[in-house]
Amino acid sequence: MSKNLELKKQVVADIVEKFKGAQSVIIVKYSGLTVEQATAIRAQFRASGVDYCVLKNTLVRRALQELDIQGLDDVLNGPSAFAFGMNDPVSPAKILNDFIVKNKTEAIEIKAGLLGRELMSLEQIKALAETPSREVLLARLLGSLQSSIAGLVRVLDAIAKKQSETAPEA
Repeated sequence: MSKNLELKKQVVADIVEKFKGAQSVIIVKYSGLTVEQATAIRAQFRASGVDYCVLKNTLVRRALQELDIQGLDDVLNGPSAFAFGMNDPVSPAKILNDFIVKNKTEAIEIKAGLLGRELMSLEQIKALAETPSREVLLARLLGSLQSSIAGLVRVLDAIAKKQSETAPEA
């Protein structure tokens, strides 16, 4: 076999591993980004532990065939970049959505996404992007639990005070 074919097989194997290890994948069209914008978004991805890279569509198609993921053939044309959420499924969508809104740019456009191995619609990606972070959700849960416990303590305290007021003195 030729060296080039072996190299392509290795790249496809690497892409397969990226897809397997990712909790979510967002595919974007990135044409028209300035160097400053590209640098800024890459820095945000890096800080959040998101693997962002440009891959050849034909090699991604081969990797998706190996993984038996279907429904992305129509979006794998033109320049495509991939944001792999390795640690957090929300980060890639949130960073991209915030970047698009903040910069009011059409230079980067979300084409499609995967959550695990399930294809997401653009509406689902937007909803995922607007989901609060894990820390915020945990804080809300803790606040709910604390308020329930605090309410119970107030009720028990009121009952104890009422009983002590109505109890006959010895």
